[in-house]
Amino acid sequence: MPAKQTPPKRQQERLSHLLERLLTHRFSHVQSSIWSALWAQLLSGVAFGLGSVIGATIVVYLLVMVLGQLEFIPIVGSWANQLITEINSVKTQSSQ
Repeated sequence: MPAKQTPPKRQQERLSHLLERLLTHRFSHVQSSIWSALWAQLLSGVAFGLGSVIGATIVVYLLVMVLGQLEFIPIVGSWANQLITEINSVKTQSSQ
């Protein structure tokens, strides 16, 4: 028994509806001109860069704090303590 076929008119209506949805989608409006596409890409790059810098800052801060607690390893512990002291002194100078 063959599978039930939808009539061609119904397929054409469905295709027309899907095409209309595609053309009214926000992506097609952003990509409609080169300037809006460039603006969207610029904002995307700025957001990615800012997020990367903030994320890396948090990771480095946490890593330094953890290393500062490892005073039983002489070289790493003293280095981390000096780094924490330097960060805290710069932080107090910038808040004044």
